[in-house]
Amino acid sequence: MTKIDKSTTFSRRAVLLTGGAVVVSVGMPIGLDTVLAIRSAHAQGTKPPLTPDQLSSYVAINADGTVSAFFGKMDMGQGLFVAIGQMVAEELDVPFNRVKVLMGDTATSVNQGGASGSTGIQLGGKQMRMAAAEARRVLVEMAADKLSVPADQLIVVDGVVQAKSDAAKKASYADLIGGRYFNVQLEWNKQIGNTLYAPGKAQPKKPSEYKIVGQPIKREDIAPKVFCQEDFCTDVKVPGMVHGRVIRPAVAGAVPVKVDESSISGIPGAKVVWDKAFLGVVADQEWDAIQAAQTLKVEWSDVKPPFPTDAAIYDHIRKAPVRKREVDAKQTGNVDEAFKTAARVVEAEYEWPFQSHACMGPACALVEIKDGQVNCWTGSQKPHFVQNGISGTLGIPTDKIHVVWVVGPGSYGRSDADDAAMDAAVMAQAVGKPVRMQYMREQATGWDPKGPASVHRARAAIDASGKVVAYEFTSKGFSRLDVNTNGGKPEDTLAGQLRGVDLKSGDGFGVPAESYEFANKRTAWETIPPLLDRGSPLRSAHLRDPVGPQIHFASESFMDEVAAALHLDPIEFRMRHVKDARDIEVIKAVADKSGWQMRPSPRQNQTGNKVSGRGMAYSQRNGTRCAIVAEVDIDRSTGKIWARKFTVAHDCGQIINPDGLRHTIEGNIVQGVSRTLWEEVKFDQKNVTSVDWMTYPILDITETPETIDCVFVNRPDVAPSGAGEPSIRPIAAAIANAIFDATGVRIRRVPFSPDRVKAALS
Repeated sequence: MTKIDKSTTFSRRAVLLTGGAVVVSVGMPIGLDTVLAIRSAHAQGTKPPLTPDQLSSYVAINADGTVSAFFGKMDMGQGLFVAIGQMVAEELDVPFNRVKVLMGDTATSVNQGGASGSTGIQLGGKQMRMAAAEARRVLVEMAADKLSVPADQLIVVDGVVQAKSDAAKKASYADLIGGRYFNVQLEWNKQIGNTLYAPGKAQPKKPSEYKIVGQPIKREDIAPKVFCQEDFCTDVKVPGMVHGRVIRPAVAGAVPVKVDESSISGIPGAKVVWDKAFLGVVADQEWDAIQAAQTLKVEWSDVKPPFPTDAAIYDHIRKAPVRKREVDAKQTGNVDEAFKTAARVVEAEYEWPFQSHACMGPACALVEIKDGQVNCWTGSQKPHFVQNGISGTLGIPTDKIHVVWVVGPGSYGRSDADDAAMDAAVMAQAVGKPVRMQYMREQATGWDPKGPASVHRARAAIDASGKVVAYEFTSKGFSRLDVNTNGGKPEDTLAGQLRGVDLKSGDGFGVPAESYEFANKRTAWETIPPLLDRGSPLRSAHLRDPVGPQIHFASESFMDEVAAALHLDPIEFRMRHVKDARDIEVIKAVADKSGWQMRPSPRQNQTGNKVSGRGMAYSQRNGTRCAIVAEVDIDRSTGKIWARKFTVAHDCGQIINPDGLRHTIEGNIVQGVSRTLWEEVKFDQKNVTSVDWMTYPILDITETPETIDCVFVNRPDVAPSGAGEPSIRPIAAAIANAIFDATGVRIRRVPFSPDRVKAALS
């Protein structure tokens, strides 16, 4: 099967072979004598460097004829590795089950950006496809020399190159290069991360030729995970390691001024690590480390509590000075003048809270420093950047640092996994032993980077005939880049900030992604300074579909509000103004699939405590289009909402694996419902008070949708765009619009918790 190989003891040499690694260099058609000379010249096992411009950095043919695909991204639970395996197998003309996808190991893959921005297939897969196509080209040319048959007279069947006219004339990939390395130069664009691209001379197949891409191949890693047959990051152990715990202040911003190490002298092996504001303990046994962290007597500096209360956060956002404002370049007309002459103005304001990544388990990392070499095992979705972060934190060159991604408890954004790796690195250097760092539940939820809180203002100008003549939308909130999207620099990690590095908070938010056309239109965003600039439990960063759910909760709720003000069906109103053909197609598709009946909202003639409604929302994301219809049931007496059914129309261009796509969308829906109905970080003036599943509730299994219906708009000739995040984007608005349809009450603040809904309905 195509799978994630265990990487703790993995090396490129081990995968490739069994006996010396020989480089086969092919950059243009060459003769067999040249190939043999090259083999002889490199008999000592020389291999090309692990650089983006080398084909061997992406693909290898193993001695047994299987294929190793070295992928500089990783699968955060959506089965991405299956789709990558399909793309590689397709281009190489080998059976799918002969491909092994090896992900997120800095010793075996180049930095393709990690799991980031729904680019796994869109950009990462694009590169792997081109590399596999180039490998096939090279292998066919080698076979042409070996078989004395022109390359255009050869075909490949299941990894065997054979003559079209004589199947007996053949050579397998294993015969040609198995166990040795490609040494083929690629045309690298000199970029690393998501945008890395290094094609060869080959052109990939046409979609009409696909046999493997487009098939609903299922994952085979679910059962091993469920039955505890696969290691997670928390399971990694090395000889001589100790267990680490960090200690955070009760008042955010406070620093230790006195630490009584004698207070833990009775705990076996317990030691303190104290560096400026960084404070932690280690012990030989994990329970002893926990006891030491709880027992250590610390005197903290007296600081003024840095936060407003959570009840006051939206007023704070409204009044806070704007640090940066950006108006979308697509603005049209003269918005201000249009509002002056409007016969009617519809306006509304929406609020979105801080939200936690709330991974099912707290982050864990293990760092070992031995003989000048650093080894790190992490659940971070960006291990190559963890390598950079450890380098900056410890002052050790990156070529001395090996980072291995191991499946963690979840992520979807800039979670606490990067911080755990840096904390482990600091402590390992301090104590001279490998340190396994494990956060506690209250630290995972309380101190992870948060999705930013925000306020969104929308208004529409309507003329005397009922036509919308102007639209303005502005988001104001905390930056999604207060700390960066990865832990690649000390300034973006707690370990770095607490040890006093210079800070560099970034600014970024966004505008609605849609194709509504109005004569006068302006969308903009504004960011405000962080509440606490250093070591904050409310530092803001990327959370799945960074700022997408809150922006489109507001913008798509507002479109329904305008439709209701004009007594129009919500889809009818959208179809008057949406202009992109692909957008129109997904809106029509979701209406047809859901059985949408044209009528204005709210629904009429519902009595009693149990009511139901339907709501629609749509959005774009980096080339992908998604339209959703939510059907909800509401108990007026309790305020409890059940988002019972979702219908999703999804267009992400070419579909690699429809089974994986369906499950990815289902995961988006469930997480999106959780963030809409329950998730809100609570805090007081001193610190975050959401520290466990009682104080930060998430959707439980009894509340999940009964039905999720998907309709895919497949475009084989359009390059695939992302699917990891687009379908979470419209969910909150679809639910909000369904609540209005059921009750006639518009709720403009997330989450729609029972207490909030009941209060609104009363």
